[in-house]
This record gives sequence, C-alpha cells and structure tokens, in this order.
Amino acid sequence: MTPETKVVDSAVTDQRKADHIRINLEEDVTFDKLTTGLEKYFFMHRALPELDLNQIDTQTELFGRRLKTPLLISSMTGGTERANSINQTLAEAAQEAGMAIGLGSQRAAIEDDKLAESYRIRPFAPDVPIFANVGAAQLNLGYGVAHMQKAVDMCEADALFLHLNPLQEAVQPEGDRNWAGLLNKIETLCAELPVPVIAKEVGWGISFDVAQQLLNAGIQAIDVAGSGGTSWSQVEMYRAENWRDRRIAATFRDWGIPTAHSLRYCRLASADIPLFASGGIKNGIEVAKCVALGANLVGLAGEFLKVAVQGGVGATVELADAITEELKIAMFCAGAADIQALSKTELHTEF
Repeated sequence: MTPETKVVDSAVTDQRKADHIRINLEEDVTFDKLTTGLEKYFFMHRALPELDLNQIDTQTELFGRRLKTPLLISSMTGGTERANSINQTLAEAAQEAGMAIGLGSQRAAIEDDKLAESYRIRPFAPDVPIFANVGAAQLNLGYGVAHMQKAVDMCEADALFLHLNPLQEAVQPEGDRNWAGLLNKIETLCAELPVPVIAKEVGWGISFDVAQQLLNAGIQAIDVAGSGGTSWSQVEMYRAENWRDRRIAATFRDWGIPTAHSLRYCRLASADIPLFASGGIKNGIEVAKCVALGANLVGLAGEFLKVAVQGGVGATVELADAITEELKIAMFCAGAADIQALSKTELHTEF
C-alpha cells in the first residue's frame, strides 16, 4: 500500500455498510419524479406470434459462462456480519437461477482481511459470472493493480466492477472528492489487470461522451446504472447527521440520466461492447425492453435484497424465475424466439 493510501477505519466502514442495508430495507430511497424512461417505449404486440411459448429461449453467454437468464443481481453489500448471510443467500440463488451476481464495494476487505469472508461467494455460485467491485476513486488514493487483483482473487471473480459514484462521494461528509486524473489510471488498470474491467455507475447513468472515454481507456464492458431506481443521494440523506448535509443530499434526489437514455447513449458509443442495464428495473417486460435497447445483462438490486432478507434462497430464486417468465412472455408476444432475436426487435415510442 502506498503512503498516500487513505486507510479505512473498519468500524466506521462497517457502520456505513450496515446503515446502507438498513436504509435500503426500511426507507423510501427512490427517485421522486425522475423515472427510468422505459415507460416511454413499447413493443409492437404480435397477435399471431407464430412461436411456441415453451420453446422461448432466454439463455445467454458472458465471459465464457452460460446463463439461463440475462439477469444480474446488482452490486449491493459486503463487509459486515449481516452481509455474510445476505451474500451467501444471493450467491446460492444466482447459481440455482442461472444468473450473474455482483458484489458490493470491497475496499474495506482489501485493507482488512477480517472483513473478506462476506465476499467469498464462489463456493456458493460455482458456475455463474461473479463481479468483484472497487471504487474508481481509490485509484487516486494509492490503489493500483495489486489492490484490484486482491478484490478479484477474494471472490474468484470473472471481472471487476470499477464503480463510478462521484455524486454519492460528494454528498458524503467522509466521501472521496478527488476525481481528477483518473482516466489515465483506469487505462493502466485495464491494460494490466488479467480480467475484464467493467465501468459501473451506481444510479445516475453514463453519458455518450464518458462511455467513449472509458472505451478508449480499455474498459471491456459498461453497467449504465441509470436513474429511476435507488437514489443513493437519498440514502446518504438518511445517513446525514445534520440539517446542512441532509439538505445537500436531498437536493440531488432527481439527478441523473434515465436508464433507458443512458443505455442508448452507451450503445451508440459502441455497437459491440457488453452493456449491463440497471437502475429501477422492476419486471420482465422492462428486462425485455433493456435487451431490445442493447443490454446484454439486466440488473436488479433492491428487490433481490428485500426478498433475500425476508425469504431466503427459495424466495430469491422464485423472484428470478418469475421475472424470467415475464421476460419469456414479453418475447413471445413481441415475436422474439431467443435473446439474439430480442436484441434486434424494434421498440416504439409513438403511434
């Protein structure tokens, strides 16, 4: 660890992560007026689909692993005692349902091995893609390839989420505010880390220009994580300890690029790079719309978290199966026999 590395106070980090879990489960942390933008799109209904619903194929492949469904359990938590059981539940459900899973930020566990256990989920999900997760801002605080490799090794990940959360950091009193000069460091990381690096926002979207910058730096996939779902500025509002900080965080409740727009911008930036759509996705119809707009995977976070905590593995798998069945029916009624056909299916915005 280099001298300028900002050392994590594990007790403070543990409390922050515990707060995040509690607030997401108990408080209204959604956007107020801003939506995902997906409601503006619709499929042309096929009254005569000429397909057998039982033969609709939702399988897909990513990073050499075959998935039963294009679903992703989006990054949420880790590093606390409560997170141990949550991540194990989510991992077992991901394995059974055949979907990918992303972990919460691993920064604290990189610096304190005692916190690593909640991220060691490969034994519970041996066959599906697992994504490690570290904040991009850490590259300005002494982190290098070795730190990122430690995160990958910790969970035997297929790729690394490098999360971009400048707004969340800006409204946290303890947040990391120096985001200058990161692009060159991202380029070095992409060139030297032996697994793919995926740029991931956390709920405010990625623009066309930023997508191009990331692609030029060597990023190998993008999770757009647009607005319309969980507002992390609102989460931080509930964590704030004084009126000033609550006001500042609450001001940004409706900030960001809607998921549908961010997905379109990123697909315009590259016709080929894998894209993940997350941010406010609620059901299989919206999953289908995201695939039609260019997504390879579609992530949900909050709903999986609540079901995992309340109902365990069985309920989490049941939710994934229900969303996948909704996706199948949407594909059937849109005339798409498989995910590749769905990706080429036209969406409409006006009559």
